[in-house]
Amino acid sequence: MSQIKLFIELTRLKKPIGYMLLFWPCAWGLTLAYDFSNNLKNYLFYLLLFFLGAVLMRSAGCIVNDILDKEFDKKVFRTKDRPIASGQISVKIGITYVLVLCFCALLVLLNFNTITILLALGSMPLAFTYPLMKRFTYWPQLFLGITFNYGLLLGWTSVSENLNLIPILFYLGAIFWTLGYDTIYGFQDIKDDEIIGLKSTSIKFKKEPFNFLFTCYLVLFLMLVVLGILNNYNIFYYFFSLIIGYHLFFYQLKGVDLNIPMNCLKVFKSNNLLGFLVFLQLLIGKI
Repeated sequence: MSQIKLFIELTRLKKPIGYMLLFWPCAWGLTLAYDFSNNLKNYLFYLLLFFLGAVLMRSAGCIVNDILDKEFDKKVFRTKDRPIASGQISVKIGITYVLVLCFCALLVLLNFNTITILLALGSMPLAFTYPLMKRFTYWPQLFLGITFNYGLLLGWTSVSENLNLIPILFYLGAIFWTLGYDTIYGFQDIKDDEIIGLKSTSIKFKKEPFNFLFTCYLVLFLMLVVLGILNNYNIFYYFFSLIIGYHLFFYQLKGVDLNIPMNCLKVFKSNNLLGFLVFLQLLIGKI
């Protein structure tokens, strides 16, 4: 039982925000491409597959992150008790867990078409090198955005088997969304990160963070509007845009206090709701 508890802690399974932020872009891309006049069971089946894939890959990614960052994690108050950093789980066992999780994710992936499988395999280097970026660049959040929102393209190709301007524009908006919310998240550790020499957009823009955050969220908001225009979505789609705009610019940007770590975490977690609202917006727009 103690090993199961450590595994759950290692993979952050009790913290669903991580795998949900990976899942929502998949659901967006799938919903964007799906023709709801067809069998709804296929849509629900694909949603389930993407959810399982998100949980498995997020869990594997957490372990890889903890292995690569174990020496840094020991020096940060928030992460010093993680199982690998604290020595409760060895690196060898951690790698074994990663291999098992990736194999399970592969079994899920094999249910999709060829182009989706190839695209997904092509994203693997991004998924497992992201933790290294904070050592070399102030833009690790950009690499996270590219990686975490890759599922949007996979959701699209799982139905359409090709890519065009629409999912690419949406993917761009989603990347900026991640740039924003993960910058807020990074303010929790900004003091420790500066001491040990790690980099982030939180540190890069710490003097004028709200200008950067506003720009990131504005790009997502504008891409959602453009998406509605290109797809001739109904008026209810734009009504949801107002709700999403309120959440981004008033609840998050007006409500966050970047000097209080717990407040940063609270606002960061609210992006799970944002992901769900965009999902509903796409569904309603296609009615």
